[in-house]
Amino acid sequence: MRRVSAAVRAHWFANAYLLLTLTTVFWAGNAIAGKLAAGVVTPITLTFMRWLFAAALIAFLARAQLRRDLRTLCRHWLLVFLLGALGFAAFNLLMYGALNYTTAINVTIEQSAMPVLVMVVNFIVFRQRIRVLQALGVVATILGVVVTATGGAPLALLEVGVNRGDAIMLAAVLLYALYTVALRLKPQVHWLSLLAAMAVSALLFVTPFFVHEVARGGFVDPGLHGWTIIAYTAIFPSVMSQLFFMRGVELIGSNRAALFINLVPIFGSLLAVVILGEAFRAYHLISLLLVFSGIWMAERFGR
Repeated sequence: MRRVSAAVRAHWFANAYLLLTLTTVFWAGNAIAGKLAAGVVTPITLTFMRWLFAAALIAFLARAQLRRDLRTLCRHWLLVFLLGALGFAAFNLLMYGALNYTTAINVTIEQSAMPVLVMVVNFIVFRQRIRVLQALGVVATILGVVVTATGGAPLALLEVGVNRGDAIMLAAVLLYALYTVALRLKPQVHWLSLLAAMAVSALLFVTPFFVHEVARGGFVDPGLHGWTIIAYTAIFPSVMSQLFFMRGVELIGSNRAALFINLVPIFGSLLAVVILGEAFRAYHLISLLLVFSGIWMAERFGR
């Protein structure tokens, strides 16, 4: 029996397509969890508790690598802290806050603009060249996000702007694009060591916000429902998805693995409809088509 179970574990952990698909399901589920938390767990409490448990678990898994890389991490402590603070903590704080004012479908579609925003930031910061057809891809993706954020009426942007939740989420997406570009500066350490250090940094960043919330009486026991949401975000989007994604990259390479990220808005939309009962409207489909065509053009003509 032990041999059979070991063989099964070895088989599924060698299946990159299964691991990467599960990764995108967990990431999409993060938006659903954030929506379910609205009115139950504050964004600050959810982010703090998520990284409290995740940092402890990841640090335990990475204890051997951390012993070897600790000196290097200490030399680059400010960069590592900023990466964890912005990419892990601030992004999730903004996303969970946005979900108090907009739908999970909107949030997952808006997240899909990250790849082209990374390209734009690389152009601005590092003068990385953008071809004409890549630029058209950027325009198509941004137009898709605008269609989502304005409820299918992009011209309304000129009159009433976007709703509060979508504006917050767009700021979160831009922040994550900056974090992604900054990753090229990361110290040369084992990926588990870096993940653990950034998780601890995220926890340190959000701790003062949590202490302030508790001090002013804003903390309320989340109850069973809230703790279940916290457990999901700590285990699956924070730990399992990172492990699965890294393993997927190891098996098939980063270029092919990155394509799976495009599944996040699809799974996010499906989960929002099934679990939250949100309406999937025609403009959501138009937005997805624009976003995916834009990403395809940016990737295809940027090779």
